[in-house]
Amino acid sequence: MGAYILRRLLLMVPTLFGIMLVNFVIIQAAPGGPIERIIAEIQGRGVEAAARITGTAQSEMAPGTTGGGNQEGGTYRGARGLDPEFIRELEKMYGFDKPAWQRFWDMIVRYVTFDFGESYFRDKSVIDLILEKMPVSISLGLWTTLISYLVSIPLGIRKAVRDGTPFDVWSSTVVIIGNAIPGFLFAILLIVLFAGGSYFQWFPLRGLVSENWEQLSWPMRILDYFWHITLPVLSMVIGAFAGLTMLTKNSFLEEINKQYVMTARAKGLSERAVLYGHVFRNAMLIVIAGFPGAFIGVFFTGSVLIEVIFSLDGLGLLGFESAINRDYPVMFATLYIFTLLGLVMNLLSDLTYVLVDPRIDFEARTV
Repeated sequence: MGAYILRRLLLMVPTLFGIMLVNFVIIQAAPGGPIERIIAEIQGRGVEAAARITGTAQSEMAPGTTGGGNQEGGTYRGARGLDPEFIRELEKMYGFDKPAWQRFWDMIVRYVTFDFGESYFRDKSVIDLILEKMPVSISLGLWTTLISYLVSIPLGIRKAVRDGTPFDVWSSTVVIIGNAIPGFLFAILLIVLFAGGSYFQWFPLRGLVSENWEQLSWPMRILDYFWHITLPVLSMVIGAFAGLTMLTKNSFLEEINKQYVMTARAKGLSERAVLYGHVFRNAMLIVIAGFPGAFIGVFFTGSVLIEVIFSLDGLGLLGFESAINRDYPVMFATLYIFTLLGLVMNLLSDLTYVLVDPRIDFEARTV
């Protein structure tokens, strides 16, 4: 097992490098960038904006920098009328005076030691920003995954035991409808119904806690936290439980029809003893082992629109705003961390298989 883990860890290096390289190339090819964003801000706010951004005095800038001149500012969109020297200062400040390959290599070298630098537009280090936003995303991902498993596993088992009955039919209908409704659309429905949209105002619409959370007692803090997180978590659970329910059902159905189950029944064991003493462990192998991957999937991909809709300041919203604003340090740092965590979680999923069923031997497989 040690050799398998070592191989997987070594494979993470080229995988992570390749993912970062592909995304870096795509970003370089995409129109716009931090320099264009700063130029747009300067053109909109005047010379004072340029002096604030670059730290240079207003007197050092050429006359007519607010636009309308005939002098071109390099190849940047909207740079007409700006002093080319000022544009070069911007490029040097943000590292764009270097060739792309050198910028990529410098970034990778720094990322190996988890040095993610400073955000272009937030006046904070990237790691501080990520740590600040992480509790919101962890809350959403953790509760969504736990509730999905608590609902899906019992429901999937019951559907397998009562396969073909009216209960299986109408519950499958509910599952299919839930799977067909996008989480963000369900979130809007919940807001309309329960957050002051048109009917009731039972739940808050913004934030993870109330503004006076610090002044509340600990029991009231806990209640306030769950009060705020109820609607966002329900919005994410509606689509997450459907696939897991059907996976649990199909896994149990496959095991129930095997020979060892018939043998156990022939020995006179009760249906409950057969189901939970023999079938459960084998059927739950793929479900339990997929928990790390399910959590990381919800944590990474499921919360972006939900965070935007409910004004939750988490990693999803941070990544979205960073992409819109071309805040490259935040974009690539979150990509690096998420990819690394995803690779580690995939390894943990494989190890969970072994813990659940020691008969599995990854040493006998090639990676």
